[in-house]
Formats: sequence, structure tokens, C-alpha cells
Amino acid sequence: MIDLPRSGQILPKALSLSDVNRLLSPPAITSPLMHRDTAMLFLLYSTGLRVSELVNLPLAACNLSSCFVRVFGKGNKERLIPFGIQAKEKIETYIAHGRLAILNGKRSNFLFVTARGTAMTRLRFWQIIRRMATAAGITKDISPHMIRHSFATHLLAHGADLRSVQLMLGHADIATTQIYTHIDQDRLKSIHRKFHPRG
Repeated sequence: MIDLPRSGQILPKALSLSDVNRLLSPPAITSPLMHRDTAMLFLLYSTGLRVSELVNLPLAACNLSSCFVRVFGKGNKERLIPFGIQAKEKIETYIAHGRLAILNGKRSNFLFVTARGTAMTRLRFWQIIRRMATAAGITKDISPHMIRHSFATHLLAHGADLRSVQLMLGHADIATTQIYTHIDQDRLKSIHRKFHPRG
């Protein structure tokens, strides 16, 4: 009959804007694989895709003219997610200078391909992210899911509404998205100072 103590809420870890900027400023791209990896990273941060959605994204699901990706997430639910001009440019460059070179005559329906013509594994992309983070001088333990958390956190910090972020992330319950409102402590403090009569 005794209530157990509640464990604290575990907040998702997100990168700072300065870390993201460093991560998205790679050294000179010198190979088709670097074109692919950079395009994947830009699209991941621009859309907040789950890593499984990113690595399995069909070529036909990416509409470069309107800057949208069409994704079937958990429960096979479809959603359309916009992406920015920088991600578009990186994908166009990868398609023009990387994808065919990686395939080397093979055919594939996936946007981001391996030399076998198959989709990349989640583990392989995690390894790529870590290598790129190390090259950018980021020492914290980074993962593709941390990029997704950063996408949501930064959108909310810059004024995006919770419902829109929920739709882009593909969360069934808005309470799952709401956790990101607790991450940006500086923003919460500034809101308190601005609107509280004794702030």
C-alpha cells in the first residue's frame, strides 16, 4: 500500500547549436563516400528522421523539387517531412557525384547506397557519425538518435509549435514530443524572465 518513489525523468541528449555547426562543416569532400555521408548527415538534422528511416529511404521518396521526404514510420504510418536548402544541395551533389560511383554499375532503389547496392546498416551509419564527430573535434559520445533529438530541441527553441514537431517526428502521442520542452533550460529561463511579473 506504500507508494514507491518516482524515478526522475530521463531527458534525451541533444547537441548544442555550435556542435551541430561544427559537425555540418566537414573538411573538403574528396570521395563519393564522403558525398554520401555528408548528405545523410544534413538530411538527418534537417528532418529528424529515425536512423532506420534514413538508411532505408527509397530514392523515389525524396522529392528534391519540393524539398520533402515521404516516410513510413512506426505502425507503417506515412508522413511528409520538409527539409532545407542546404540538405537539398548536399543530396543533389551526392546524386550527381557520388551515388553512381558507389554503385559502380549496380542498380538500387535506395537513396543512400553501399558498394553492394544495398541499404546501409544502422551500426555502420553510427560508426560514420562517430568518425565525423571526431573529425569535427566533438568529444561527447554521439549517435544518430542524438541528431534527431537535436532537430526537435532546436526547432522548439526557435519557436516551432509542439504539434508540428510531433508530426515531423512521427510521434503517436504528443506527450512523447513534450519531453523536448524540458531540455532547453536557457529558453525556459528567458521565457520566465520575460513573462513573469516578478521575473
